[in-house]
Amino acid sequence: MPKFAANLSMLFTEVEFLDRFEAAARAGFKGVEYLFPYDYPAEELKRRLDANGLTQVLFNLPAGDWAAGERGIACHPDRVEEFREGVERAIAYARVLGNTQVNCLAGIKPEGGSDDQARATLVENLRFAAEKLAAAGIRLIAEPINTRDIPGFFLNRTEQALAIFDEVGSDNLKLQYDIYHMQIMEGDLAPTMEKHLARLAHVQIADTPGRHEPGTGEIHYPFLFAHLDRLGYDGWIGAEYKPAGRTEEGLGWLDAVRS
Repeated sequence: MPKFAANLSMLFTEVEFLDRFEAAARAGFKGVEYLFPYDYPAEELKRRLDANGLTQVLFNLPAGDWAAGERGIACHPDRVEEFREGVERAIAYARVLGNTQVNCLAGIKPEGGSDDQARATLVENLRFAAEKLAAAGIRLIAEPINTRDIPGFFLNRTEQALAIFDEVGSDNLKLQYDIYHMQIMEGDLAPTMEKHLARLAHVQIADTPGRHEPGTGEIHYPFLFAHLDRLGYDGWIGAEYKPAGRTEEGLGWLDAVRS
């Protein structure tokens, strides 16, 4: 059976962030992920993890001014130094939290910039981050994101991402495959995950349309969960969706997988 992690940036928002660790554990999750840890002391987050028997599965590198609409800076030529400082900050948090993988958000292509310039910057930043994180025993992952929800997001298809990874040339860089985003951008979910299984380090889920819990839209999640089991995928699956109602009321999909 797949291992599921609750994304605390999106689930259990009925309570304050630090109380979501307990809520996730009570609901049966064994791991958690979230967008960013940086607003809280690492030691306090670690205390919440330990108190609830949870594994810290994933968080993102610093991604610029999120409140202002930035969604990553890794493809921004004028933000390289800021990106590198963010890598060091993420390593410091990961060491305290016991986190073994960190996600890089490529970002929205800078206005007026070329695709070639954005790509070259992303390649160099990923190469830097992969090396630094490897030295700390942490895996770097990166994900394509759909351009309907985030217009202009530079990394937006599986094959594009893997071609960039090939150019980076690091064994410490793997793919985060978000089923919701890739259903919107390209479909063909099961064959894509099978083809690239060896490069797949993390999966995230939400249904479409709506980005709500599995079972509320067009994606046949029971088949995909069984498919990942058949393939021997042993990584985590992050529940990164917007509950249609109260989080606990929409966890029937998880109960069905366990039964």
